[in-house]
Amino acid sequence: MDRETPQRARPADAGGLLDIAEVAAATGVAPSALRYYERLGLLEPAGRHGLRRTYRPGAVDRVALILAARASGFSLAEVAELLAGDPEEVRPYLTGRIEVLDRRIEEMRQARARISHALTCEHPSLLDCPTFRAGLRDLLP
Repeated sequence: MDRETPQRARPADAGGLLDIAEVAAATGVAPSALRYYERLGLLEPAGRHGLRRTYRPGAVDRVALILAARASGFSLAEVAELLAGDPEEVRPYLTGRIEVLDRRIEEMRQARARISHALTCEHPSLLDCPTFRAGLRDLLP
């Protein structure tokens, strides 16, 4: 589906607002999740059109931001705090998150190297392989 479809399909009398189904379709987020985001204060409905919740067009970007934050490891509670916080107060927290992501990226790089080695290792067991065992020991404190 074209990302523009929800905006073209909105009712003419909705005042340029998107209904919950349109936001759900544009973001891939279930309407129940959108309502949950509302309860957490992450998303604000603009009102109702008939029985359906409506949102300003910017809600699609807000949901995209929530999804991006979740993909970066933020909990919904952390997302709520970040969205409500003063940008200058949020920056140190984000700097710390970059450090966590950098560590996780390095851990994943090492995991990939171990798996790649396991695919080509000629030892009868990975635990017989000194290279693989050394990689495992690196995981220990």
